[in-house]
Amino acid sequence: MKILVSGSAGFIGGYLVQELLEQGHHVVGIDNYSKYGKIVKSYDDHKNFRFVEGDAKDSKLMKELIADCDQVVALAAIVGGISFFHEFAYDLLAENERIMAATFDAAIWAFQKKNLRKINVISSSMVFDSTSTYPTPEGEQLKCPPPMSTYGFQKLACEYFAKGAFEQYGLPYTIIRPSNAIGIGEKRAVYDQEVDSGNIKLAMSHVVPDLVQKVLKGQVPLHILGEGNQVRNYTYTGDLAKGIRTCIESEKAVNEDFNLSTPVSTSVLELAVMIWEKIRKDQPFRYVCDDPFKNDAQKRVPDVTKAKRVLGFEARTSLSEALDEVIPWIENQIRIGGI
Repeated sequence: MKILVSGSAGFIGGYLVQELLEQGHHVVGIDNYSKYGKIVKSYDDHKNFRFVEGDAKDSKLMKELIADCDQVVALAAIVGGISFFHEFAYDLLAENERIMAATFDAAIWAFQKKNLRKINVISSSMVFDSTSTYPTPEGEQLKCPPPMSTYGFQKLACEYFAKGAFEQYGLPYTIIRPSNAIGIGEKRAVYDQEVDSGNIKLAMSHVVPDLVQKVLKGQVPLHILGEGNQVRNYTYTGDLAKGIRTCIESEKAVNEDFNLSTPVSTSVLELAVMIWEKIRKDQPFRYVCDDPFKNDAQKRVPDVTKAKRVLGFEARTSLSEALDEVIPWIENQIRIGGI
């Protein structure tokens, strides 16, 4: 199968392209390097991979790339951590809507005129940020209030793009909601702003790399946002890539939506203790609470039973195992100035 992956040079994109190539698929990647700048991937010279540096908002280019593809993965987006959501609240909504519209315009054209069979839309568990139902099943996004952040709202809009394109043009889709992806490759973004976190300046991205950085840099007591009772399901991105590939390959995924996540929930404080014990187990754990950001959802726990029942997919990598991969990588990135 030949698959177009937009945002292929991004964090999840890197894992996904590798997974698709390992399973024998042909992949066309497009990215404008806006997040991390130009980077080198291990598969850049793979015989079944073609990379195009370009903007996913360019409908003409997207049509050229999608013309001979069987499926497309709509992954391109500007994205960041909780501080980023507030710093660029408008740009997140406006830019990502333009990306999605151009991608769907090209996909609808290729479905009608060429041989495209399906679009796979990468949404987010953040569409559930206003729910009070836990674990949160697929379909709850239609019942609960809309997300408070513009990023979560735009991800919900992505899902309506898929439903609208199917209703009007018959374009088959799969909606995929990753949950709190963690892994290697999440470097300092080009547009990240440094903020103070205690005695350390960080380009705030996501909670795992930020906590790991602070512990590695010797921060005592460790600064955490809020009281640390925010609950998330931290999911290894290698598992997410397998889940996305399964959604691409399975006929059972057509016109369906799936939460892709580990079933295990962890509070930020529990996460901080786990990271501390892996890096500084000879010292007692001490922490202080900083003021939390607005719209930082206190609980995000997706129900993963549908993906297991319909697709046979389970995220099997534990948080501890993922941290054993992430921590040495971040330590090296600190050493070379990449994070």
